[in-house]
Amino acid sequence: MSTAELHTLTGAYALHALPEDERRAFERHLTECRACAQEVSELSATAARLALAVAAAPPRGMREEVLRRIATVRQEGPGHGTPGRAARASGVPGRWSRYALAACLAAAAALGGIAVWQSQLARGAQQQADRAHRQSELLARVLSAPDARTVSGRPGAGARGTVVVSASVNRAVFLASGLARPPRGEVYQLWFADGGAMRPAGLMDPDATDASVLLDGPVDRATGIGITVEPAGGSARPTSEPLALMDFPPA
Repeated sequence: MSTAELHTLTGAYALHALPEDERRAFERHLTECRACAQEVSELSATAARLALAVAAAPPRGMREEVLRRIATVRQEGPGHGTPGRAARASGVPGRWSRYALAACLAAAAALGGIAVWQSQLARGAQQQADRAHRQSELLARVLSAPDARTVSGRPGAGARGTVVVSASVNRAVFLASGLARPPRGEVYQLWFADGGAMRPAGLMDPDATDASVLLDGPVDRATGIGITVEPAGGSARPTSEPLALMDFPPA
């Protein structure tokens, strides 16, 4: 395809309506054309906003009514004489009108679905960003709290783990360095030692050897934390011996 032709594909690309070969060609073009990249970004955002603005359940029986009316529509003549004369004279049913209208309805439904999907992705990404921001702020509050207390341990050979706990914030942070990656299909899980039981306190990124993790939930009456290796996705209770147990220092 020529560059001029590629410039015209921004709208179709934003709505995921390009065939595979054209999509690949256009994506190569996007790496070199900032104008098209900007237009695609704006069109995608607009489609998402439109989906939010018009999202509504269709009236009851709308589909049946549209199909009923389509069956009564005849194709108009090609611009000569009285409108509709050619179609009526030939006796040809309005099948092309029906096909065209059905295609438009299908396209509208598909584009609406794509816009809603894009909107959902945008909302999901924003929610994840907001959650990460809140966690970062809370983590910073724990680390900078005047009553922050720390204790360290060795969760593995060459690894070091440090717990920072704040009673005033009622949260704890686990800092790890030099931690070996867990076996494939497994993950490090953190636990609060809480009244003789182990309460789930979050999972660590299996690809991170250094990490700062805000433990899930409040500290409350917990007296320390533990770290175990669990199946991917975590466990409701520990299924392996702790790699380390660290008691919170006295207040």
